[in-house]
Amino acid sequence: MPPHPLLRPLSFHAILRYRSAGPFTSFRCFPPSAFFSSSSRFSSSHSNARNRTLFQNTGALDGYKILDLTRVLAGPFCTQILADYGADVIKVEQPGKGDETRYWRIHGESEKWKEEGISCYFACVNRNKRAITLDLKSEKGREILLDLVKKVDVIVDNFVPGKMDQLGIGYDTLSKVNPSIIHASISGYGAGGPYSKRAGYDIIAAAEGGLLHVTGEAQGPPTKPGVGLTDLCTGLFMHGAIVSALHARNRTGKGQKVDGSLFETQLALMVNIASVWLNMGREAKRWGTAHPSIVPYEAFPTKDSYLVMGATNNRQFAILAERLGQPDLARDERFRTNDARIENRVELNKILHELFQTRTTDEWLTVFENSGMPYGPINSIEKAFGHAQAQARDMVNTLQMDSAADGEFKVTGFPVKFSESKPSVRINPPLLGQHTEEVLAELGITGKRVDELRRQGVV
Repeated sequence: MPPHPLLRPLSFHAILRYRSAGPFTSFRCFPPSAFFSSSSRFSSSHSNARNRTLFQNTGALDGYKILDLTRVLAGPFCTQILADYGADVIKVEQPGKGDETRYWRIHGESEKWKEEGISCYFACVNRNKRAITLDLKSEKGREILLDLVKKVDVIVDNFVPGKMDQLGIGYDTLSKVNPSIIHASISGYGAGGPYSKRAGYDIIAAAEGGLLHVTGEAQGPPTKPGVGLTDLCTGLFMHGAIVSALHARNRTGKGQKVDGSLFETQLALMVNIASVWLNMGREAKRWGTAHPSIVPYEAFPTKDSYLVMGATNNRQFAILAERLGQPDLARDERFRTNDARIENRVELNKILHELFQTRTTDEWLTVFENSGMPYGPINSIEKAFGHAQAQARDMVNTLQMDSAADGEFKVTGFPVKFSESKPSVRINPPLLGQHTEEVLAELGITGKRVDELRRQGVV
């Protein structure tokens, strides 16, 4: 029987870090490499040059290994964050099919690509990952997966609860193979409860979790947000949970199951709205862009577009009145305090709507410059990414990518900046199964054995 991963000899570098850190260093300070002998860790010697960038991995999660069994948005977004922060993420997909978002191209997008099985949707949440194909319904496929599990820190899935157990690769099995494994599962409703076996969809969770009830114009129908907020926030929650579970493992030596869902994420995201209902029993309603407890704080039509403007306190409202050329508004008893402005919201908004429509948005931006007020235009996507601040903060990165027709693919930058352990793009969004041979070779499976697995449809 092979030794428990946690009991394997420490790597030379781990020992040096321990000895140089001083007498107060504890076991929790070991890097992930301390859990594995050098022979058990994945090697980078089989790097695929056409799909790797030259950026060195300086991320905080460098050394951690993650198996990504997820598809579509919430799971891939979660694992991409971990990959951006340095983790070695291996995306596992069904042979011949893969993640369905590979084929979710908008009208005319085929001109962007030289290859099939790649799309802007897929590429935006799957950079920094190696991609393999593996049939988890086959016995050999499951054997290979469990061999990979022996060498990784985390496995992430978004199957309907119970499916992994049916396949024979549930947490009980995984933890026997690797007792230190973190198994993170994302589902529609969580592993327990009457809805646990239902599939999860962003818009359904947003509907059942209350988001659509409060989104849209006050007198209009419920409105879906323009992006999959529930999916994305579930991925954000889960990425933090995985890092926390790894930190706990570094202290205790124990792995664990981490269970998250779209529905629970959406309930948690209701924050102040949930607090008012839970504590006061007061039902929420739609406000459009307005705020229920701050007036004014919403979008106003200008002569040519829209401007979002707010006055979060009485001092700011006085500045607003002055910049609008109507200083008496701040002295009007109907509007002098925020409570009064809430009470007289309709009257004030009528006045403000008329005033804001006398100038263009750019003219108003000039008026409010250096005012200390919260204000800004409603930008198109073009203007958002052309914004001076977006450029100054490197929020667009251009990758050299062979599968793109023009050889380039642009991705969003990293929204959190690190002074030391900087995120990087090291691997372009992969084609289906692009790294299968590379990863199998790290398990000692090469040559004719790979050919046989392909003939059998295992990979």
